[in-house]
Amino acid sequence: MDTMKRILVYLSKEKSLPQCAKFIQSITGYFGSELEDKVMVNCGIDKNRFIISDQEFRHSTRVPLKRAKMCPIKNLEGGQAASLPEDVRSRGVDVGVAVILQTANRKILLTRRSASLRIFPNVWVPPGGHIEQDEQILDAGLRELKEETGLQLKDGEFSWRILGLWESVFPHVLSQGLPTKHHIVAFILILSRETHHQLQERLCPNECEVSAWAWLGHRELEVMHSTLSEPYPTAVPRNMPATIGATELRSGSFVQMNLPASVFLNTKDKEEEEGLCKGVKYGMRLWLDTVTSDIGSFQGH
Repeated sequence: MDTMKRILVYLSKEKSLPQCAKFIQSITGYFGSELEDKVMVNCGIDKNRFIISDQEFRHSTRVPLKRAKMCPIKNLEGGQAASLPEDVRSRGVDVGVAVILQTANRKILLTRRSASLRIFPNVWVPPGGHIEQDEQILDAGLRELKEETGLQLKDGEFSWRILGLWESVFPHVLSQGLPTKHHIVAFILILSRETHHQLQERLCPNECEVSAWAWLGHRELEVMHSTLSEPYPTAVPRNMPATIGATELRSGSFVQMNLPASVFLNTKDKEEEEGLCKGVKYGMRLWLDTVTSDIGSFQGH
């Protein structure tokens, strides 16, 4: 993506003027102690800058910001940072949005990224992508949802809110190589007034990005929530189905299949494997923590 079209992260602490975050700078660590992996921050877009601050500001939202315990940026040593190519070191920190689409019958849409993608192939994720210039967070989420799944939500038929931020780095551990991508991902919850059956009829995924999708229910996600802490389970818990129904896109045709439930429990470690990354599991935790919230607390579109 052209640098001029990217929205970058800017940081402000103790009422200082927002400064562009550095690629090798841990955003979570900037607002917390060296050992803290989760902090509360205020965030919002202002003049094509995604500002994260410890202070409230105009149109900001207070949310949790989290990084993985083994976050490569957190654990990057001085010599490793110095060895990064200059074009990587000077990139800044990008901003993305992930859409947790909740249907009227309380299903959540997850999509499997195409195996041909360079970053996080075969990972099950909510629809999402970069926030572009002149976009607000919701605008970017709706655009990415349409581009990846073909779903276009109509005005007045949904509500939304920001759930939290995740500090995402690729590769996700230093043992797989030095960082090449550094993002802050904003998880937003879009509450549709349609059921997943109604939305399924309009699904038309982009095969270049999406190879499969599944509608997960509250039961499956609650079990996922209970298995989020490491070490991850080696067997499917008794209260979870052995398989999960999904739809695969094969040469333009939709093929129904049953996936082992373990796919949605374990963290993906190898490129050829399917699974969820820690950021997606964090997003699911955010949803479960707010699923019982009063619908009236959502922002109208």
